[in-house]
Amino acid sequence: MVAVSGAVCASTLARNGVSVTLFESARGPGGRMSQRREKTEDGKELHFDHGAPFFSVSKPEVARLVQEWESRGLVAEWREKFGSFDIQTLKFDNIEQEGLSKRFVGVPGMNSICKALCNESGVESKFGVGIGRVEWLDDEKLWSLIGVDGQNLGQFKGLVASDKNIVSTRIADVTGRLPPLDLKLLPELSEKLHNLPVRPCFAVMLAFAEPLSTIPVKGFSIKNSKVLSWAYCDSRKPGRSTTSERWVLHSTAEYAESIIAQTGLKKPSDVTLNKVAEELFQEFQRTGTKISQPFFKKAHRWGSAFPAASIAQEEKCLWDRNKRLAICGDFCVSPNVEGAIDSGLAAALRLKDISSSCL
Repeated sequence: MVAVSGAVCASTLARNGVSVTLFESARGPGGRMSQRREKTEDGKELHFDHGAPFFSVSKPEVARLVQEWESRGLVAEWREKFGSFDIQTLKFDNIEQEGLSKRFVGVPGMNSICKALCNESGVESKFGVGIGRVEWLDDEKLWSLIGVDGQNLGQFKGLVASDKNIVSTRIADVTGRLPPLDLKLLPELSEKLHNLPVRPCFAVMLAFAEPLSTIPVKGFSIKNSKVLSWAYCDSRKPGRSTTSERWVLHSTAEYAESIIAQTGLKKPSDVTLNKVAEELFQEFQRTGTKISQPFFKKAHRWGSAFPAASIAQEEKCLWDRNKRLAICGDFCVSPNVEGAIDSGLAAALRLKDISSSCL
């Protein structure tokens, strides 16, 4: 999966004259910064940022990059009121003034950043191509990639992995396949990567015909709820369609873990997703009076997208100099978009002296 860390790394390498080939099993890049496109029963098209709702920056090198993206129209500041809601008192509090903290979003979707970076000169992107196996050719000192269909995808001087599942045994529980990269090839890195802890989450996408006027903020955390952790009005972001009011809800990790304990890590059934969607919506209804029924309601499971640990805070990425392998992502620095960007920049720095690279 090409998340923002991989897209930043690819773009940075290409700008420094390194030829990059990027492989992504999905139809497009993004990871948690992807955008979901849905259709209602009557054919209306809806878009949701169902992963990261926004991001903030504090590090100068990341801020410079985001400023460039802003000048290119890829990101914009999301100026709305945010706060929190206490399920026990049924009251909103900690409501901050509009624009007090800078929050950025991709325009017109969170995936706009990754899409632009993956289409820059020097980056050859191959979407819909999953990696089944990664092999180190010791004699040639090259990496060989084989697709999930057994096709030879080429040999490369360097390798960057921006998806922690490339080495995670968790992928076997989901797909029935072994992880593409054997940790035995990386004895010095294997301890950090083995059983990397993650926090699951369910996202529920809602669309309403009318604005939810009883909710005083457009994004808020939820306190003292075992079910719901976060809610935000996706349609109030810059550059979004306002033909309907769209909200995205995020479950607590504890709630998601309880559902996974019952159903397993395989793709959840429609029955499970419908149950999750209804339970999160019922909790959401407690935050405002007269919240109408949405005309669209659907759940999505993020099984392992949210890292619960940072494994390379000083180095910012994992790096094997002898094999020219970098592993980057928010799981290296900090579990947020800025951490992912920072890690991608660090991985690019390690590989800049290589004339041909692959992600």
